[in-house]
Amino acid sequence: MSRDRSLGGLILAGSIVGILLYGWIVFLPPLPGLDIFILKLTGFIAVAGLLGILSWIGYTLATTPPPKSVEEIEKELNEELKKSEGKGTT
Repeated sequence: MSRDRSLGGLILAGSIVGILLYGWIVFLPPLPGLDIFILKLTGFIAVAGLLGILSWIGYTLATTPPPKSVEEIEKELNEELKKSEGKGTT
């Protein structure tokens, strides 16, 4: 069996165990109040993850310089073309 298939099987088994464990804690909590804590923790992680991704996108947009306009690129290409034509004829 290949290493990728073994890792995939391990991830699959771990995910199923995680789903069952999460469902057990939420619907049949072994301690009073544990279900609410787990739901609050899950909600916080989900919201924090989403807002973290949005903040990363905002940071990237704020710090990345704008691309050159098409006119600037055409001007540079024309200048390079003129330079290369001038070198080829001499």
